[in-house]
This record gives sequence, structure tokens and C-alpha cells, in this order.
Amino acid sequence: MKVLIVHAHPEPKSFTAALRDQAVQTLQAQGHEVQVSDLYAMNWNPIASADDFSTRENPDYLVYALEQRLGVKSQSLAADIQQELDKLLWADLLILNFPIYWFSAPAMLKGWIDRVLVSGICYGGKRFYDQGGLAGKKALVTVTLGGREHMFGEGAIHGPLEDMLRPILRGTLAYVGLDVLPPFVAWHVPYISAEAREEFLEQYRERLENLEQDRPIDFPRLSQFDEKLYPLATNG
Repeated sequence: MKVLIVHAHPEPKSFTAALRDQAVQTLQAQGHEVQVSDLYAMNWNPIASADDFSTRENPDYLVYALEQRLGVKSQSLAADIQQELDKLLWADLLILNFPIYWFSAPAMLKGWIDRVLVSGICYGGKRFYDQGGLAGKKALVTVTLGGREHMFGEGAIHGPLEDMLRPILRGTLAYVGLDVLPPFVAWHVPYISAEAREEFLEQYRERLENLEQDRPIDFPRLSQFDEKLYPLATNG
């Protein structure tokens, strides 16, 4: 299996970085090929702009997704985007590795998503969900956060973590066709002991060694909808 890990944390000694290193070690030990995009170390540019295209279909008005499609056809995407897109298309499994910031992903990672999940390849028209451009590949979200586990869930102070991750799990990864595996979560990380951190690393190792047993999260399939994307009637 070919694995791309997209890592987004500004501190090289962070526990999020330790999870990245655990993933590299575990997956390579299983014989998998691994590439890592360390966005902060790369000084990744997270800002989607007109500078992402060497030529433009409409130089007077920027419609970013339309220019992406042209950029794919004319090979005029910015070099940093093309390099990351090549890695993404190479991979069988995408791992997004990041801390939760304000109920969301760091801006650095959001910028990678904005610029690299290119219209015309990853999605476009009715190429989404199970018909998305990355269908047949898998994705795993690995997150760290400061909250305790009991703070998340139905009736909990912050609500379900799945709601917090919905824009990434459903609106991004599932949307482009990836089979999205249940996320791996390390809770309360800034405040726990070294022994507790080691326990999370061991749990992550075991999870990665048994990914083939994971069942992807259920998301809509286009066959459940008509041509105008209204839900089809179901029996009963």
C-alpha cells in the first residue's frame, strides 16, 4: 500500500509529530511505502489565489475551481500544488494528522485542502461521494485535542466530535470519493502524563497494523438520489 501522511503542526516535538512518526514507523515495518508532507516544515503556502495558475482562462475575474480545471488541462497549476497532487494520486491511503484548533483544522491544513483537491480531478459535476475522483482510495483522520473524552458526545458540553469533524470527514474526504475510516483521537494531550501518551502511541500502532479490519463510515451514494439529487423513495 502507498500512504501519504499530511502533517500539520507547528512544533516538531509535539505529540502530533510523535503520532506522525509512529505512523511512518509502523506502516513501513509492514512493507508499505510512505511519503510525508510536513506542511509547516515545507513552509506550505495555504492561500488559494490567482498566483496558483501560470495561465488563466479569465484573467479579469477569478473563479478558482474553473481555473483549476483549466490548470489541469493546460498543466499550468503552480509547482507546489502539482507536487502535492501527484503525491495524492499516488497514494492508496491518505492520513491527515493534525491538532484540533477552534473545533476545526489548522489554517495550514485547510489551505492544503483548498489548493490540492483540484476541481477536474478530485471532483467536478456529479463526481462526488462514491463517484468522486478519488474513489477507491482510503482516508484516515488522526487528531489531538485538549479536551477530555467525556466532553464530547450526545448531551456532552461540546457535542459529538463527529459533528466537529463533519466538514473534513464528509464535506471534504467523502465528497471527493475517499472511503473514510473512523478517526483516531488522542484526548487531553497537553495535560496527560508521558505514560498516557505512550499508551496512545501504542493504541495508534495497533490501529495502523489492523486497518484492513476498519469499516468505512457510511456516507451517501449517488444511486440513492435521482438526476436532480432528490432522495429516491424507499420501500416502507
